Amino acid sequence: MQDLNETTITPAVLEQMARTTDPRLRQIMDAAVRHLHNFAREVNLTPAEWLTGIKFLTEVGHACTPIRQEFILLSDVLGVSALVNALHDKGAAELGTQTSLLGPFYREKAPELPLGACIVANPSIDPITIYGTVTDKQGNPIRNARVEVWQTDELGLYDLQKDGGAGMDMRGNFTADAQGKYHFRTVRPLGYSIPLDGPVGQLVTAQARHGFRPSHIHILISAPGYRELVTALYFGDDDHIGSDTVFGVSASLVVQAKDDPTSPIQGLQAVRYDFQLGKDAAQGTGRLGADPSAVVPAH
Repeated sequence: MQDLNETTITPAVLEQMARTTDPRLRQIMDAAVRHLHNFAREVNLTPAEWLTGIKFLTEVGHACTPIRQEFILLSDVLGVSALVNALHDKGAAELGTQTSLLGPFYREKAPELPLGACIVANPSIDPITIYGTVTDKQGNPIRNARVEVWQTDELGLYDLQKDGGAGMDMRGNFTADAQGKYHFRTVRPLGYSIPLDGPVGQLVTAQARHGFRPSHIHILISAPGYRELVTALYFGDDDHIGSDTVFGVSASLVVQAKDDPTSPIQGLQAVRYDFQLGKDAAQGTGRLGADPSAVVPAH
C-alpha cells in the first residue's frame, strides 16, 4: 500500500488502467488521465473550482434534447471540433474541397428535392441560386453525387429553433445530374449568435466573446468510392467572417453572391462553387456533429 500525493496519484491510476484489453481505449484513457492530472496541477485546481466544473458539465448534459446538442456546441466553441477535423483531414488518402464543421443543427431525412428547387418554404427576401459541379481531384464529373444542404433563414434561425423541430425548412437533399452538376435556390442566410441561453452560451459570455457565426450554408456531399465531404460556404462580407466563434471558416470557402450570366437560373444573384471529392480510404466519418435526435432520442 502506498500513500498517494499530488505526484504519485497519476502513475497509480495509470497502473490500474493498464489492464484495459482494448488497446485504443487504453491509449486514449491513458493520455486523458495524464493531461487532466497535469491540468489540475498546472492551475492548482481547488475543490470548489472542480465542483463548479462538474456542475457546468452536468448543466451541459441537461441542456441536451432531441432538438438541441449542447455538448457538440461546447466542442465547437472550444475549438476541439475544428482540431479533430484537422487531424481527420491530415490522415486522408486524398483531400478534395476544404472541409468545415457539421455543427449541432444537422438533421437526417431532410426532404428530397429536384434540382433547381428552393429549400426555403416561404422566403421573405429575394432568393439566390447556388450552383456548380461535383468532380474528382482530376476534374472528372461525379454523376449522381448526393448534395445535402441546410442553413438558417434570413433572420438567422434554423428550423429547430423556430418550431421545436415540428417541421423541416431551409434544408434539402439533391442529386447531381450525369455531368455532376447541381443547383438550387435559397435565401442568403443571416449570420447568427450561437444559443446564449444555456451553459455554453454563459461560458462564451463570461469569456467576453461575441458568440457569432458568419453567414453560411452547410453542405454535405457523398458518392460511392469517394470521401464524404462535410463543408460550408461562407459569405465574405459578413462582419464576423474573420472571427467565427466555432473556428469553421477557411479562405477557400468564402463566397459572394453576384449577377452571373452563366447561372442556370437567370434573374437571381448566384454563387458558383465547384466541389472536389477525394478518394475514399475507409477512414471513418468526418462528421463532427450529428442529428440531435440521434444522440438524445425522443421518448
